Amino acid sequence: MRPSFHPRLINGPFNDPGLFIPFLFENRAVIFDMGDIYSLSSRDVLKISHAFITHTHMDHFIGFDNLLRLFLGREKNLYIYGPEGFLKNVEGKLAGYTWNLVDNFNNRFILHVTEVRSESLITRQYMCENRFIPATETVEQPFNGILLKEPSLSFSSLILDHSIPCLGFSLKERFHVNIIKDRIVELGLEIGPWLREFKQALFNHNNPDSKFEVKFGRERIKTKSFILGDLARQIAIITPGQKITYITDVGYSESNAKKIVSFAKDSDQLFIEAAFLEKDSDIARNKYHLTARQAGSIAGMAGVKQFTLFHFSPRYAGQEEFLYKEAIAAYKEGNSSRFTVPGLQFFL
Repeated sequence: MRPSFHPRLINGPFNDPGLFIPFLFENRAVIFDMGDIYSLSSRDVLKISHAFITHTHMDHFIGFDNLLRLFLGREKNLYIYGPEGFLKNVEGKLAGYTWNLVDNFNNRFILHVTEVRSESLITRQYMCENRFIPATETVEQPFNGILLKEPSLSFSSLILDHSIPCLGFSLKERFHVNIIKDRIVELGLEIGPWLREFKQALFNHNNPDSKFEVKFGRERIKTKSFILGDLARQIAIITPGQKITYITDVGYSESNAKKIVSFAKDSDQLFIEAAFLEKDSDIARNKYHLTARQAGSIAGMAGVKQFTLFHFSPRYAGQEEFLYKEAIAAYKEGNSSRFTVPGLQFFL
């Protein structure tokens, strides 16, 4: 069945971290971390509705400036999340520019910035038309691990130790609605925006006996009525949703490892850093990063179906095969599944 999300690393494993996740059949995407994002097209960047930042070291956040530049003058709302101190850091970025010409923009661009603390989420708005002066009202709500919950999916986070608070992120789809295209044709219908409304009705648990109208056609709009439950049985197969987890810049400790294993449990895809080889574990420890062996071991203990390594130290340029082999060996000790690297896939 075709998945709803096709996540891809923005850069190669030796370059700035970042994961771009476009939504199938939607003009929408989310991003985990924003280092150098110039490899993303402007069209892709403008699809981003939510950005989730692990921490504000330069290689994870410098791309914010590029994104901000593209969003200026557009009717956009951008929701962005980061760790403790994030509001101050975003305000510092915004204060570094002169905004005297934003009065010329007719469209409203609004930043919704949320700082993730151990027990609460602190949110503040920054409007372009107000020269990004922070809103006086700050919204605080309890944090229970969930950052965002939509009818079809949710985004979760946990706080890890990188000598500073560093966030891990997970996207979980409630369930996946697989559309049988041949059945749509047999019913005399066409693929179109109505499918999004149909899926939304299922995610909202609408009464299966309720009426559902399908509007389709380009030049001449046609309408057909169905009973929602009957239509679902004819054109859809419901399967478990995807789970995608992103972990980077964490020191290996019993506490961090336990948290990550629990958080990433049964992920369909785990993207996890592997900065050093095990022989350099003392350097990894001092820099609060994972070795390839530690990354592979965590993936195995979490029972993930597939995992991808990234964020390699430049000291291993031309030697990345050793990082992959080390992770594979550690993963095989705890699980038998598959392991991916950019452009390659190994079945164990």
